[in-house]
Amino acid sequence: MESFNEYHLDPKQFTFLKKFEDNWQAIRNEFTHFINNASPDELKFTYDVLGPKSKTIKTKGSSKYSAFGILFQGLFIEEYIQLHRIKYPDYSPEDASEKALVLREKYFPNLDKVIEKVNFSDDNIIRNVYFGTFHPGLDIKLHVNYNPHMNRGYLGLIVPEGDVAMKICHEQLYWHEGEFMVLDHSYPHCPHNYTNYDRTVLVVDFFKPDQPREEVIQFEKEQVAQRMQDNPYSLGVFGKSDRAKEEDFIKYGLAHQLEWDKAL
Repeated sequence: MESFNEYHLDPKQFTFLKKFEDNWQAIRNEFTHFINNASPDELKFTYDVLGPKSKTIKTKGSSKYSAFGILFQGLFIEEYIQLHRIKYPDYSPEDASEKALVLREKYFPNLDKVIEKVNFSDDNIIRNVYFGTFHPGLDIKLHVNYNPHMNRGYLGLIVPEGDVAMKICHEQLYWHEGEFMVLDHSYPHCPHNYTNYDRTVLVVDFFKPDQPREEVIQFEKEQVAQRMQDNPYSLGVFGKSDRAKEEDFIKYGLAHQLEWDKAL
């Protein structure tokens, strides 16, 4: 039987996540349909604009992580772009927002409906929703995601057999298709994919239900403002506070990672 603790949380206690699990195959089908049928221009736009970018989290070598999503800080991506007036090299905020809306409605209607249902019934508890893919050979440096107001759920969509895992503190955890792994990401962690295949999950960040909603909303507002000032392409997901302390690398037997410096 799977055991849980202060950083590896039982998904069943977060009943609103079941709506995502109940629709996981439809969500996976939307992802694969998009990857296989989107035009080159649509794919480029998606990874340029809809994917949160980090300047802090590093990897070993050139193997990469790719991500794109439709909800950030409780807003659908087109609303988020407009609110923060994000300027891209090839798109104005208006153009980027319009294109993002078209893509969201064209390719992800089922995921849209699940998000809307959960946030309607659970007081906008869902904050970020995006697809995250580990490409073969990916090895991400130990880091934290300083989000003390949120937990992060990973819904397994495409999980190959083999060594693709999340190391968090002294544990190594594994994803399973159709199931959530829920973590408190303020603890040091470093995922890897040592298989020859992509691993894709749906990342679902949500407010910690036991914290006063007014307080977490205010914290998110201040944190996102700082992150967007530092790096508007982070979409408020990543920030400078994601660095792990040097003593954490030593504590968890990962001192060799201190030399890794490739940007995610």
